[in-house]
Amino acid sequence: MGFEALLGNARLKENLSGSLRQGRISHFYLISGPKGSGKKTLARLLAAAMLCRAEEKPCGVCKDCRKALGNVHPDVIWVEDPEHKNVSVRIVREARESIFIRPNEGDRKVYIFPQELGTEGQNALLKVLEEPPGYGAFLLLTDNPEKLLPTIRSRCTELNLHPLTAEQLRGALQKEFPDVQPDVLQAAIVRSGGYLGQAKTILTESGDVSPQTVEFAKAFAGRDAVGLARLLASMEKHKRDAFIAELAAWSALLRGALVCRSGETGVTETEKALGTARSARELMDAYNHLQNAMQYAQGNVSVAALCGNLLWQLC
Repeated sequence: MGFEALLGNARLKENLSGSLRQGRISHFYLISGPKGSGKKTLARLLAAAMLCRAEEKPCGVCKDCRKALGNVHPDVIWVEDPEHKNVSVRIVREARESIFIRPNEGDRKVYIFPQELGTEGQNALLKVLEEPPGYGAFLLLTDNPEKLLPTIRSRCTELNLHPLTAEQLRGALQKEFPDVQPDVLQAAIVRSGGYLGQAKTILTESGDVSPQTVEFAKAFAGRDAVGLARLLASMEKHKRDAFIAELAAWSALLRGALVCRSGETGVTETEKALGTARSARELMDAYNHLQNAMQYAQGNVSVAALCGNLLWQLC
C-alpha cells in the first residue's frame, strides 16, 4: 500500500518511505498545506506507518494499520477541541500528561493535532517535545507554518503538501463525481487551487448558499450601498465563527465570478451575474478585503468594527 492513498506529492512520499525502510522516524512531524490539501490523510497514513509491523510501511492490511486508518487504534490519539478555533491549553496539557502512559497495543503512541495551536498551547506542547518518551510521536497539522513559534519549528521534521496537477484532480474527481458535467468539473479544478479537498467542497456545496450570501451578491453586483449597509449592520452581533464562515462564502462567490471572467464555464448563475456586473479588479479588491477581514476576525478584532470597515471598502 505505502502512501498511495495520498495523491500527488511524489517526492514527499518517496522520502518518507525511504526513511521508514531505514528505521529513521522522527518523534515530531509538522504537516502543512492549505485546507483540503490532504493533511489528515497524510497524518493517518504516517500514524499507521509508525505502528505497522510489515516491511513496507504502511502495509494497510495488518491489524495496526487497519485500526489506525479507521481511526480506532487506541495508540493514535486525535487531540481536538471542537468548541474553539484553536485547541485550548487545557486539552494540550492533558495530552502532554497522558503521553507518559505507555502504549496499549503498539510500539508507539501517536498524537495528532489537526487544529491550530495558540501560543499558550504551543508552549505547553514544547515542554514534552524537549524530552519525549522514546515511544512518543507527535503530528502537528497547520495551514501556515509561519504561525508557529520558532522553538516549535526547530524541533520538527516538516512535510509540506503541494497542489495536484489538473490531470490528477480530474481523475480523482471523475471517480467520485461520475455524473458531473465536464465544464462544471473543470471550473471546480480551476477554483480549487490544485487541492482535492477544496475541489470536492466546491462540487458538493455549490448549491448551498445562505440568505446573507444571496443578499451580498445582489447588493454588490448592483452597487447598492444601502443594501450592503443594511446587510452588514445585521451582522454586527454575529458570533465570530459565524461571521468568518459567512465571509468565506462571499469569498468563494467572488472567486467564482473571477473564474467566469477568465472564460471558464460551470459557474453558477449568481457568479455569472457578479462576473458581468463587476470588473476583474473590483472583484479581486473585494476578495482581498474579505480575506483581510477574516484574518482580523481571527485576531479578535470586533465583528462590529469589521462590518463598518467592510462597508467603506466594498462600496
